[in-house]
Amino acid sequence: MTFDGRLFAGITVLAAVAESGSFVRAAEALALSPSGVSRAISRLEKRIGVRLLDRTTRSQTLTDEGRRLYEAVNPHMSGIESAAAAASGSANVVRGRLRVNIDPFFSRTVLASRLPGFLGQYPELSLELIMRDDVGDLVADGFDVAVRFGMPPVGTLVARKLLDTRIVTVASPAYINASGRPDHPHDVVHHDRVLFYNPVTARPFEWEFHKGKKVVSIPASGRLLVSDVGTMLGACVAGAGIAQVMSIGTETLLAEQDLVDLFPDWPDERFPLYALFPSRRHLAAKVQAFIDFCVDTLTVPSAPLCPDRPGRSQTTPKRPRTRST
Repeated sequence: MTFDGRLFAGITVLAAVAESGSFVRAAEALALSPSGVSRAISRLEKRIGVRLLDRTTRSQTLTDEGRRLYEAVNPHMSGIESAAAAASGSANVVRGRLRVNIDPFFSRTVLASRLPGFLGQYPELSLELIMRDDVGDLVADGFDVAVRFGMPPVGTLVARKLLDTRIVTVASPAYINASGRPDHPHDVVHHDRVLFYNPVTARPFEWEFHKGKKVVSIPASGRLLVSDVGTMLGACVAGAGIAQVMSIGTETLLAEQDLVDLFPDWPDERFPLYALFPSRRHLAAKVQAFIDFCVDTLTVPSAPLCPDRPGRSQTTPKRPRTRST
């Protein structure tokens, strides 16, 4: 016999009758009519092939078969009720396991130092930050939420923008002293550049510069191509060439003049950070708490430092302008 929803519904009605002692009281508990309760019991008896209740004009009594069925399923009914109550509580209580598909740079540079405070605030929460280069399939991969740079993928995911970060073109004082400072974005073609590898195209990311409606596109060309953030920043700070990075995470590098913003008058190229989750309906409290944590963290300037000095962390290269995958 195949289990289905109708069988489960009938057993639920049988349990209500057994516990209340009458169709009328069972109907009130289940928000049904007494005749609806009677029909449900009849359908269950027909499906099982045995009489479950002895009916009189005044009462309904479980048969031996009905009593055995009720006693067998009652512990499971209680377990289901407890499980439903626990799931319902997840809408209001931050607890359980939270799996996050997260951009490696954002996790390492922005969130990592603040995670102890977040976990301390929610002692019943277990957090899994899984570093991925793309969004993938959140549901199939068992993720509750993703935090990714770039335009969200087309599909059914709900996207909430957390940040627009500026793209900054930078070089070290040592490089500027040795090679000069470009006066215009077009001039970077005459300079050494530290390029970053795009795994989607197997080519370097192209460069763009934005000022209002003006856009200057520069083909990616250079003798140094890297796929590691630390190597790129270490080389740039050491004077290997010009690089493009996100402003988020570079505040200290720029403030301390480890890197120099070469084109502050071209400030309008932006790159978004999104939180992505499967559905807008019934968002679990743990997901909302993590999104709020990300937003709160982004309002506090981060202080990542250069990878080639002890105790200094990394920033990130420019990310692709195409949507995340």
